[in-house]
Amino acid sequence: MKRDGKPGNLIKRKYYMEGPIKKIMVYIDGTEESITAGQYAICLSKSAGAELSALYVINTRALNELLRARIFIKSEQEEYKNDLEKDADRYLKHIKALADEKAINVNLIKASGNIIAEIKKSVKELDIDLLVIGELSRIQSRLDELHNEVERAMRSVSCSVLIVKDQERVETLYESLK
Repeated sequence: MKRDGKPGNLIKRKYYMEGPIKKIMVYIDGTEESITAGQYAICLSKSAGAELSALYVINTRALNELLRARIFIKSEQEEYKNDLEKDADRYLKHIKALADEKAINVNLIKASGNIIAEIKKSVKELDIDLLVIGELSRIQSRLDELHNEVERAMRSVSCSVLIVKDQERVETLYESLK
């Protein structure tokens, strides 16, 4: 209780514990695992009352490497980049529809560049508390491990990271969400 400055008048103050997760970001890359992560992030956002963002990164670094290696010519690179832009829009639109279905607002972010750098940049700029990613693909070789940019980003971001597994369970949780 606190006095409002006038004798005898007390103001009731609400005291509540604020949760540790205020801002969630889910990384979407077009895989089934990332869509499952999106569903789980929606569930978390709803239960925690947290702000939700979805990030899709168009990997222009890989495109530039293909051009330098002469696998693509410039016009092919541009055509492929346009296809990737459309993919990004389609997947982000899908996440928005999933969030809308559960009455959750989602901030859609489409970035271009290096996946690791863009994830780290978005986490920092948006002051994200939790990064949600889909289950990582099985590592077939040490070379795969070195080139898995999502795993490398996961290890280098400044916030906690949640790896979503068990697609069936997540779908059940998502479907039961009111």
